[in-house]
Amino acid sequence: MPDTTIKTEILIHDLKVPISVIDAGAKSLLNRRGSYGPLTDKQEKVLKRIIRNTLTTQRLVNDVLELGRSREGVMITSNFSVSTLVTSVLMEIFDFSDPGVTEVIRKTHTYDELVKVVQASGTRLSFDSKVWKTIVHLDEAKVRQILRNIVTNAFKHRCSFVEISGRIEKKQLILKVKDDGQGIPQADQERIFETYFTTGSSIENAIKSHGLGLAGVMVLLKDMGGILTLNSGNGKGTQFKVTIPI
Repeated sequence: MPDTTIKTEILIHDLKVPISVIDAGAKSLLNRRGSYGPLTDKQEKVLKRIIRNTLTTQRLVNDVLELGRSREGVMITSNFSVSTLVTSVLMEIFDFSDPGVTEVIRKTHTYDELVKVVQASGTRLSFDSKVWKTIVHLDEAKVRQILRNIVTNAFKHRCSFVEISGRIEKKQLILKVKDDGQGIPQADQERIFETYFTTGSSIENAIKSHGLGLAGVMVLLKDMGGILTLNSGNGKGTQFKVTIPI
């Protein structure tokens, strides 16, 4: 079993190079038309789809590698601000749904500017200025993966908005992500943390794609000494709260 695990992780790591080559090639065709020639609208659409999917694959590879490092007890800690964490997660998510929003986010300089930009896309931020500017010392890659998974799920299942809030209390970073979707039935609330679990294909179940993402979140949190709590109900939306010791 250990040998199989090692070979699998080596294979996953080796996927990074060909994925990067595909990404670079598609971007060259799209951005260097003077060298490679003009594109039709259909060709441009296909190239953009390729780039989006290579980005998805790159993130999946990185997430799996991070889970492997976590299981081995590897923590790479650094100082980073709450604002950097939340902003980077939002940029990653909007890269898929609306790249134009990502470009605008990149140009924002204040919390108030960011609030206005993302609010137009159905995202609410709720941080006081002190928490927003606070520097924490944690494994940034793991915390970012945790928050991205939860926020991505919220976006998938919202009706009109997703709210991200946070505070620091008793040397703990507490992050909350809330959506106004259909909610998760009580009977399914334990099982959604099982790897690959879904309750079915209907969006009304409101947990169509939670399976692997939340299972990964639980692994990362456990290794960091953190906890995840869920507050939801059928037709009542969903709130996940992440608590991580600083």
